[in-house]
Amino acid sequence: MPRARRPRKARTPNTGIFRRSRAAQGGAPARLLVGLGNPGADAARHRHNVGFMALDALAAAHDFGAFKRRTRFQGEIAEGRVGDVAVLALKPHTYMNESGRAVGAAMRFHRLEPAAVIVLHDEVDLAAGKVRAKRGGGVAGHKGLRSIRAHIGADFWRVRIGIDHPGDRDRMTGHVLSNFGASDRTWLDPTLDAIVDAFPPLMAGDASAFMSRVALLAPPPGSSPAQAGGETPTGPSGGV
Repeated sequence: MPRARRPRKARTPNTGIFRRSRAAQGGAPARLLVGLGNPGADAARHRHNVGFMALDALAAAHDFGAFKRRTRFQGEIAEGRVGDVAVLALKPHTYMNESGRAVGAAMRFHRLEPAAVIVLHDEVDLAAGKVRAKRGGGVAGHKGLRSIRAHIGADFWRVRIGIDHPGDRDRMTGHVLSNFGASDRTWLDPTLDAIVDAFPPLMAGDASAFMSRVALLAPPPGSSPAQAGGETPTGPSGGV
């Protein structure tokens, strides 16, 4: 006599995979935009936090949702679109020197390649207001970039926002960890606005068009748009 078969138990779905698949159907991010800086109100206006400022400007201009703390990504995130591209904006709260932990976590969770990551950061090897963009390359002593490279490799995009060099390496820490002054507003606000305006070509991989547009809209103090793309070799970047 055959044995009676036990009724099958209802299968419990893997809710983690379910959530991921639903997110993918709804438009999972195709780009990860990262602003570098240090968390906290005391650091909000530091030169070292210009990456946070640029990301805030982009998020506001494109009507992203509010930034919210996410333990999974060790920072604050906001979601939105730049043109037709779904993006995740990330402000690491790991402090500058450990930025790669947050970037790596977000990139792996959303199954993105390093080339889909765009990092906005301060650059002392550029005069105030100069902006350069490229994919890959070195880190020039910038410890935030060094951390990101250690976690995801070098094949990510970086947008370098000039904050000028203090002229003496012994003054570097005080320079990058000091607030922008009132006189800096004359170039800082126009530069952030220009980055926002010029960002779509960069999203499409055209760094040259991005830089040309930024230089046209916001020439650095004392320069013409034609001169805005040049660099001044003033030594290694600050690594704070």
